[in-house]
Amino acid sequence: MRAFVITDLTGPRAGELREVPEPVGAHGWAEGERLLIDVHATGVSFPDLLQSRGEYQHGEPPPYIAGGEVSGVVLEAHPGSRFRPGDRVASLTLWGGLAERALGQPRYTVRLPDSMSFIEGAALQLNYATAWFALYRVGLWPGETVLIHGAAGGVGTATIQVAQALGATPIAVVSNDTKERVARAAGAQLVVRPEPGWVDEVKALTHGRGVDVVIDPVGGDRLIDSLRSLDVGGRLAVVGFAAGAIPEVRVNRLLLRDLSVVGVAVAPYVERHPQIGAELATALEELSASSAIRPVVGHVLGLDQAGEALALIERREALGKVVVKVKP
Repeated sequence: MRAFVITDLTGPRAGELREVPEPVGAHGWAEGERLLIDVHATGVSFPDLLQSRGEYQHGEPPPYIAGGEVSGVVLEAHPGSRFRPGDRVASLTLWGGLAERALGQPRYTVRLPDSMSFIEGAALQLNYATAWFALYRVGLWPGETVLIHGAAGGVGTATIQVAQALGATPIAVVSNDTKERVARAAGAQLVVRPEPGWVDEVKALTHGRGVDVVIDPVGGDRLIDSLRSLDVGGRLAVVGFAAGAIPEVRVNRLLLRDLSVVGVAVAPYVERHPQIGAELATALEELSASSAIRPVVGHVLGLDQAGEALALIERREALGKVVVKVKP
């Protein structure tokens, strides 16, 4: 089968399309439960870029097949699994997804409704699971306001839609007109630019109080202003560091206004609380079936362009989700 293989940990340019054997056994994180998927499309995201540089906490030594999530059709499933051959699914693979066949993780696999294409399905699992879990971790309530950094990216557009589906009001933070159009297409009605004075603009949009929740997959020097944008008792979810820099927080800022900062890491939490994994999967399937969420795909490339798909993220040019179409 064809696959995009990272040959050394120097970034996307170290990848090449190769013929490789089909996967055997089960995914390393699947506890021996084989789930073989005929891949139609593969979602590419920031963790895939970090893996290609050896900078991600869940990486594989080279040579390895890149690609952290897939959509396709189940070919083989473990006896007793809730999946059957022929099921249309989206699955988190962590690696191995940029190939014609891949091993999924049953715990992080959901059925796709017939109304959702495989291209959209490839943009579902990682971003929407992250969005749902981030909002779960901050204890979002209907009627609250949610400030979303990187709102034109994959996680950002997913968070806009999930927040709305849960009855909250998203405020999108984007850096230019093109990204604003993407955020609005995802459903955002309130949009601000991360320019001097943006906190005051957020306060004005919230009647002077500030937002209840901040979702931050960007990091960098915005964090302090994000804390300033919160209302008393507000919560900030740390999702990632797309800007590169890892900020530091002086905890007196949290004490003075009763603020909370929480990390968002699905895997260790679900490992400790397996019932949340089941709740997450059910939520994604229900939201997808109701059309409350619809993945925003900004780029679709062929498998022979997988390196460029990763490079789009490296250059921070991605709008919505980057998807590689594996099947013609």
